Amino acid sequence: MVDKSPETPPTPFHDLDAYIEMPRVAGLAAAPDGSRLVTSVATLNPDRTKYVTALWDVDPSGERQARRLTRSAKGEGEAAFLPNADLLFTSARPDPDAKDDDEVPMLWLLPAGGGEARVVAKLPGGIGSLTVARESGTIAVTSNTFPSSESAEDDEAKRKERKDAKVAAILHERYPVRYWDHDLGPDAPRIYIGQLGEDDHVEFRDLTPDAGHALIEASFDLSADGSFIVAEWQAPRIDEMHTTLVSIDTAAGERRTLADHEQYEFVEPAISPDGTSVAAIRARVASPTEASVLTLVVIDMADGARRELAADWDRWPTGLTWTPDGTALIVTADEDGRGRIVRIDATTGALTTLTADDAAFTDAIAVQSGDAIFALRTSYLTPSEPVRLDAAAPGQLATGLAGPLPTPELPGTLTEIETTAPDGARVRAWLALPDDASADSPAPMLLWVHGGPLSSWNTWTWRWNPWLAVARGYAVLLPDPALSTGYGQHFIDRGWADWGNAPFTDTMAITDAAVARDDIDADRTAMMGGSFGGYMANWIAGNTDRFRAIVSHASLWALDQFAPTTDGAYFWERQMSEEVIATMSPHLHVEKITTPMLVIHGDKDYRVPIGEGLRLWRDLVARAPRDGELKHKFLYFPDENHWILTPQHAKVWYETVFAFVDHHVLGKDWVTPAILR
Repeated sequence: MVDKSPETPPTPFHDLDAYIEMPRVAGLAAAPDGSRLVTSVATLNPDRTKYVTALWDVDPSGERQARRLTRSAKGEGEAAFLPNADLLFTSARPDPDAKDDDEVPMLWLLPAGGGEARVVAKLPGGIGSLTVARESGTIAVTSNTFPSSESAEDDEAKRKERKDAKVAAILHERYPVRYWDHDLGPDAPRIYIGQLGEDDHVEFRDLTPDAGHALIEASFDLSADGSFIVAEWQAPRIDEMHTTLVSIDTAAGERRTLADHEQYEFVEPAISPDGTSVAAIRARVASPTEASVLTLVVIDMADGARRELAADWDRWPTGLTWTPDGTALIVTADEDGRGRIVRIDATTGALTTLTADDAAFTDAIAVQSGDAIFALRTSYLTPSEPVRLDAAAPGQLATGLAGPLPTPELPGTLTEIETTAPDGARVRAWLALPDDASADSPAPMLLWVHGGPLSSWNTWTWRWNPWLAVARGYAVLLPDPALSTGYGQHFIDRGWADWGNAPFTDTMAITDAAVARDDIDADRTAMMGGSFGGYMANWIAGNTDRFRAIVSHASLWALDQFAPTTDGAYFWERQMSEEVIATMSPHLHVEKITTPMLVIHGDKDYRVPIGEGLRLWRDLVARAPRDGELKHKFLYFPDENHWILTPQHAKVWYETVFAFVDHHVLGKDWVTPAILR
């Protein structure tokens, strides 16, 4: 029996300390023959100040319970298998055979037959991404390197010189200068290639000494025989990032362009098993009048000829991987509030949807036997968990494996609702309800709008977890308005560069449908959103007073300010014309805001810079009555970014949000979280 005494919360969602202690699964790697699976589990460190990741072995047959493979204070990162099923991984934990403690991730080897993990390679800039050739065992990694460095010794000397002189300055000679939550430069990624020697050491060779900024935030794939790499490559432009594809010979280092077009970018390369072609996603460069369009293409390695695959499929493919025989591609795609795994015939483009679960799938891996696909499955009913699928069976329910973690008990139920928008479009949403919500006891409701905006509420989230609100008696509405993925290109086009219209009216329409239920209290509602959802929070605040409170996290406020100061200004400028800014900027409606607002922002947010939060806060305060209590509040995190990631800050985030909505929606006294007093 589970102890349900007052000292033990009914579920971990009833207590924030219990919630932040919950371990989190992420990532999946498989041995080429499918004999081994590894996932990572993040747990709270003893000081409760950060999450530390360990690698866990998962039985592909689902018979044996998962077991922990690694343990260190630094945690482990990237993981990949050699052809003989030995495991490679990255970690910044100390090398027991070295005199000095390294501060950057190194490459470690954990033998399949057992034994201690040992360091097999290190680079001055650390080991970043990790890929292993399925047949040859060739190893490719990325490592940040200074532009002037011609060797590892040069790079190490430059790092020591800057560290000793306490110089952090960066001279930029092109755009961009930062990305999401980190500064770019003074070093930049290069690809290094190597092979595990008989001495269990990898001597890496610099494959891209002239890369410069070309590999910033780039992904790449390594052919099965290790003879070449296909990589995203940023075209040499001084004002933007424009992604092309290149092929790099791993022996000679020769590089040639595979795909480059003014109107398209090419991402997520996946090389066919026989090395004759590469699949990729072709993304149309957007404009204020044309939305992005994602199409699957296959490029011939010999002559560069490109052909579209499943061109009529009205969904956006992601997570490309080939079947071992090269006859099909396995992709993931958002679909009506779920995320499917789809098999696409490489010749005909015929589609077979493999999954029927009310869930979303990531990290799909097809193994050499050809009969199985492994993936992570997640939904609002369960966090990520490893599963197995039949590689060819359509419409199946995935088989859960014996993962590292049990499924947590939830404090409520999940349903979905839909309605018709003013323009006739179908709009749907998930609705999480407390167990006791009924016509006799209707629940107050929180409307949460997702970020992106090209996204969908279809997977478990630790940062915006609705069950924490449900445990406190709230219903949570999670709508997919215009611009959401998984409903076709037209659904995206409806809201493109027109954020304040269809996305807003869709959101209001589905809110009307939710509060019309007899188990929802229509008079006690609040609205919350982050990033694009924060934009919607600000837009809603200036265009309706129907909510009792609004929480605006990492939000876009003044588009004339946001567009040129965000980390990727070129991307937003493609859709934010002067007309869009003049009609769609929330700050233009500040005089109409009467709803109490909680503004939240992190200073290290480079996607939506802190100036947005500061200007929103100032505009609200400047228009507040000079006498009486200020109804708005500003929760500021000096060392967090777009997401509030550290455990105790996440706890403060939830404490403050719930205190704010409890005060305005439920009429409770305002209580400042104790640690903020």
